[in-house]
Amino acid sequence: MRKQTFKKQLLLQNVKMDGSINFQTNGDINVYPCPWEDGKEVTDGERVRYRGGIEVDADGRTRVKRYNDGKYGPKYEVLYETAHGKVQMTHPQVRPGDGYRRKSEEFVYVTFKFPKKYHLWMMMECLEREIKEVMAFFSTRKEETIWE
Repeated sequence: MRKQTFKKQLLLQNVKMDGSINFQTNGDINVYPCPWEDGKEVTDGERVRYRGGIEVDADGRTRVKRYNDGKYGPKYEVLYETAHGKVQMTHPQVRPGDGYRRKSEEFVYVTFKFPKKYHLWMMMECLEREIKEVMAFFSTRKEETIWE
């Protein structure tokens, strides 16, 4: 059983608006809504940044296509957290380029991050304690863990 996580919905809905588009010589494209479209909300109240590709035809038709960053969902699923560490797992993903549509493997990553202000002895004590926590978590899992 996996926890389903989805990205926050950035745009409220598909909105048709009248607007003006300004093409600048440095390559920037600015889109401004017309004054009579002032009452329409497009986002959920904050600025949205996204990556995308822009295609501009000779007659001025412009398309902005988003990248498929979250096409298969998040890359890592957090299984367990300690005070300074995380246990994360990758999802098996179908790679469209493969001819017979094989799935990739799942990997488990354990990472620890300590503040720079901790002394070495303090980091070692925290690390020992948190490794015991993580190993106790692994012992409760029903799946077989293969260490390489």
